[in-house]
Amino acid sequence: MASNPLKSLAGQTMVYGMGTIVPRLLNYLLVPYYTRVFEQGVYGQITELFAYVAFLLVLLTYGMETAFFRFAQKHEVNKVFNNIFSLIIVTTGIFILLISASFGALAGLIQYSGNSEYVLFIGLIVALDAATAVPFALLRKQNMARKFAIIKLVNVVANVSLNLLFLTVFPAYSLQLAIDIFGPGSTLLVWVFIINLVSSTLSLIMLLPRMKKYRWELDLAFLKPIILYALPVLIVGIAGMVNEVIDKILLKYLLPDSSTAMMQLGVYGANYKLGVLMTLFIQMFRYAAEPFFFAQADKADSKILFARVMNYFVIFGLMIFLMVTLYLDVFKLLIGKSYREGLTIVPIVLMANLFYGIFFNLSIWYKLTDRTGDAAYVSIGGAVITIILNIILIPFIGYLGAAWAHLACYSFMMIVSYSWGNKVYPIPYQVGRIGGYVVVSLLIYFIAYELTAANLWLRYTVNSALFLLFIGSAFFIEKKYQLKAS
Repeated sequence: MASNPLKSLAGQTMVYGMGTIVPRLLNYLLVPYYTRVFEQGVYGQITELFAYVAFLLVLLTYGMETAFFRFAQKHEVNKVFNNIFSLIIVTTGIFILLISASFGALAGLIQYSGNSEYVLFIGLIVALDAATAVPFALLRKQNMARKFAIIKLVNVVANVSLNLLFLTVFPAYSLQLAIDIFGPGSTLLVWVFIINLVSSTLSLIMLLPRMKKYRWELDLAFLKPIILYALPVLIVGIAGMVNEVIDKILLKYLLPDSSTAMMQLGVYGANYKLGVLMTLFIQMFRYAAEPFFFAQADKADSKILFARVMNYFVIFGLMIFLMVTLYLDVFKLLIGKSYREGLTIVPIVLMANLFYGIFFNLSIWYKLTDRTGDAAYVSIGGAVITIILNIILIPFIGYLGAAWAHLACYSFMMIVSYSWGNKVYPIPYQVGRIGGYVVVSLLIYFIAYELTAANLWLRYTVNSALFLLFIGSAFFIEKKYQLKAS
């Protein structure tokens, strides 16, 4: 019986993957593109400013996606959606007014006074993305994964196409137009933000037909428990974004050589992106898993099912880790030559992201027991570790310190969340087996690293054999235990 929900989760994950992997891979084409079009310092600006986007988006959605899934289980879906979306419209409108009135001062605060328009566009991008967050959650709730995928795909195709048009086909015209509109200090970089704004607008337009049943509804009594549930989720989200992006904001202030800080940030940002496959896997799993966990929670064998989900999640995550690290000579071609000095961070970032994915899996204990406040303490602890280690390590070992801070943070959060969740909502995770998979994959990585044969084909043959050995062994073990359980 348990195999059916697992197959359903796998199917939904694959469909959401089409809406996440394909668009993000298309979007990822902008990384090799940008690292060849822009110098390191300019790509550093892209890395930094989009870090602010990620952080602000968490603030503007303030946990309402997760709250929507939780309360849509308890109340009529349209009533929950109407109230949450109306509240998001109010807060987003206030944010737009504030950013429009203060973007010049904010630009000076983060050392962009010569290009204050960047900050304005960043604010508008965040506002539009916040406005679409709950409608996208509605699609997920209604299992409209294909519609979700199409909108995401159109968004990214438009983004990539417009980048090629303005930065490659008509760069001289684009630059002159930017100077005419924003002044002599403007550069082609402004089009990166304008194009993102256009793409976000397109997503909102495509979502409008799916909201025909929406009616303005702002019932504060109804919203009160939703907000109380969401606020700890917001704290978790803020702490999570601190863990994810604070290094990209702090690097230029902590690096000892300020003259090359933005160049180093550009190198770090480009190599960090080489962990994109792990990030995409976690993201597409998250889209499918969150409604799945809530739907399965009341079933008799749900905890056994959740444990099996964790096993397969870790196996697939480690497959991605090995695929990227064993064939890094191929993946490095995705970034420009001048950026490849930072390849040493890639294995660290991949493993850190995997640990974050495990933490997300573990997070069902506080979501299903409505103990979101407990999770806030875990995430805050991780954020404190991230900030302290960034401050300590970056001045001495540069962006490598930022990568190690990521790994330390997510290791801490994973371990603490497992320990706490095991007391509150115990799930029979096969910790020994999962730990064994992690150890074996790391051994394979170190063996392959030490056996760097001069002959390229010999190296790939050995690496491929090790990779297939891991896959075959892991799935054989899982099948064996599944048969025993049945």
